[in-house]
Amino acid sequence: MRPEDVVRDVDLVIDAVGGSTSGRFLRTLKRGGALFPIFPLGFSGAEEAERLGVTVSATQVNSSGSQLTELARLLDAGTVRVAIDSTYPLAEARKAHEKAARGHTQGKIILTVA
Repeated sequence: MRPEDVVRDVDLVIDAVGGSTSGRFLRTLKRGGALFPIFPLGFSGAEEAERLGVTVSATQVNSSGSQLTELARLLDAGTVRVAIDSTYPLAEARKAHEKAARGHTQGKIILTVA
């Protein structure tokens, strides 16, 4: 069953897939609600959103080479540390996903590629 077929009258939809199919969520929102497609390219429902009183907004993140270089320096120096909960080989990605789904992890779950 698709979420847009069962959900109604919500305040906010965050569409993590985005693209041209984001408009399908407009009918799930109440008047004054908001749709936030993570990947807004191809969204064509602006007129319908306006008619329904729904705000559509999005953001786009761009990589910054200088910021990534500085982050790498901070990681190398130990100034910034990443908490690692567990490590799995890529072949055990399913186990890693199941662990994440159970919740209560204490850091990142890492998949290693040999």
